Amino acid sequence: MQTTSFSGAQYLSKGFSLIWQPGIRRFVFIPLLINLVLLSIATVYAFNWLSDWYDSLQQSEWAIVQWSVEYLGWLIWPVIIIAVFVTVFFVFAFLANWVAAPFNGLLSEAVERHLAGKNFQEEAFSWKRFFADIPRLMGREWRKLAYYLPRALGCLLLFFVIGPVAPIIWFIFNAWMTAIQYIDYPMDNRRISFDETLAVIRQRKSGPFTFGAIIMFITMVPVLNILIMPVAVAGATNLWFDHYRE
Repeated sequence: MQTTSFSGAQYLSKGFSLIWQPGIRRFVFIPLLINLVLLSIATVYAFNWLSDWYDSLQQSEWAIVQWSVEYLGWLIWPVIIIAVFVTVFFVFAFLANWVAAPFNGLLSEAVERHLAGKNFQEEAFSWKRFFADIPRLMGREWRKLAYYLPRALGCLLLFFVIGPVAPIIWFIFNAWMTAIQYIDYPMDNRRISFDETLAVIRQRKSGPFTFGAIIMFITMVPVLNILIMPVAVAGATNLWFDHYRE
């Protein structure tokens, strides 16, 4: 395997192009629908939570809190808003990936088939095999969750230690986790273990990280974030195909 670094930025546009290709389009609808429903809920939840919290701070019995909201709001609120939206959208995106995992696997397989052309060794599709794979796929999602939670807790504790710098670390960590989440679909289709997947991705971190960071930014953009899950699956599969397949 090559050890040179690469940029993952271009794989967002590649993913967007891929989801419209014949043979791939039919695998996009269900992940798209799941993402639409859950991210719509996330958006409403984040806005309502921020609004209620802001109102409670303005009505706080502590004078220092009211003073901070009035005079330091321009500094504090951008940080808080970014942290809340990154957290809420990542949690809901993680949930969407969990629910859509079997369908994302099919989408990733369709993208690989398109990229490989005649060289792809395809098994005949079987609903029996599809449903039989669901417990294994859910187990894989649990494995990712077990990897994510303790590290996420450590990052969240930094909010009490280093304050305004913590959201930057939180974003970096979630960008890395986003890359792992999506690159894992083609890896799992090849029955590569999660630990081996991590070891392979860590050999060249820059490409996956830039890809994950862009996905994170798009996840926070209304309307565009609806398309992001199937686009990310297709883009990550293309990234894997170009750089990690061997």
